[in-house]
Amino acid sequence: MKLTYAEAGVDIDKKSEAIDNLVKVLGFTRQGVGKRVEMPGGYAGFIEFGSYALGLCTDGVGTKILVANAMRKWDTIGIDCVAMNANDLICVGAEPLAFVDYIAIDKPDNELAKQIGIGLQIGAEQANVSLVGGEFAVLTEMVNGFDLAGTCMGWVKKSKLISGRKCAVGDVIIGVRSSGIHSNGLTLARKALEKNDIPYGEKFVRLNRPVGLELLEPTKMYVREILAVVRHCEVHGMAHITGGGLRNLIRLHPDREFRIEKPLEPQPIFRILQEMGDISDEEMYQTFNMGMGMAIVLPEKQVKKTLAILNKTLEAREVGRVYDGHGVCNSEAGVEYHKY
Repeated sequence: MKLTYAEAGVDIDKKSEAIDNLVKVLGFTRQGVGKRVEMPGGYAGFIEFGSYALGLCTDGVGTKILVANAMRKWDTIGIDCVAMNANDLICVGAEPLAFVDYIAIDKPDNELAKQIGIGLQIGAEQANVSLVGGEFAVLTEMVNGFDLAGTCMGWVKKSKLISGRKCAVGDVIIGVRSSGIHSNGLTLARKALEKNDIPYGEKFVRLNRPVGLELLEPTKMYVREILAVVRHCEVHGMAHITGGGLRNLIRLHPDREFRIEKPLEPQPIFRILQEMGDISDEEMYQTFNMGMGMAIVLPEKQVKKTLAILNKTLEAREVGRVYDGHGVCNSEAGVEYHKY
């Protein structure tokens, strides 16, 4: 039987419905300084601050923590925590400034806390954000183990906000390579391995290291390179390819089709998981980043300059185009999606 994310325990359609029910009862905004700035797409929330907009976003590490627990290696998940937030902020052109973390744990653990701190410190350096505080909550009756999440603040001139609504027919989509699975879809990944009784210490020839370490590879931080692109190039939209996979591109514009025609090659870990779980291409591309951690949409005349900036330290190339229509598709894999 083919394994799906829903069968593994995470139904992204039901999750979207729950979010809709939460959001539809929220709407208050203060007046004056701090008034909410309406931003389609939802990568971060913004408030007015003079000629600037201050942005906030929050995210966690998810069940990647369970892999870290199994490997007794917690010194990288702090990087993931910072990256998942900072990479969201830069999608709208904002520069991350500060970060706070939240750790909920059943009982204090000195070694675990130290290792998480090591990762947070590395992540902060990579994103160039100040670690300004956090919360370490001991919740013995509520938590079994621990959870890690964080919140990032950034800023951008209101006139420079990138919503995706400028994405035009004929624009080029540039794909930026991920470092691996990042911090999404770990529930499905774990179930695929469990289905085959494969321990995290198992080595695969295609990986050259234990599969648990491959799953713990930290989320790629794109902050410095993307901010350089935003400063020097005309960008119409950006999508952080996280939960929902390719569906994230749909958030940029309701009347555009984002067609991935020459996708980046997924890292071997994705093919291994697909084989282990007998997972369909459709499920893979709406659960995992499949090798592309960030997508940038811009006019064709901006491609050469953008790639020159990105390829100094990252791996990026043209992967597709924008067409008239709706949704997103990977024509090579034969998958398409019409709702986020």
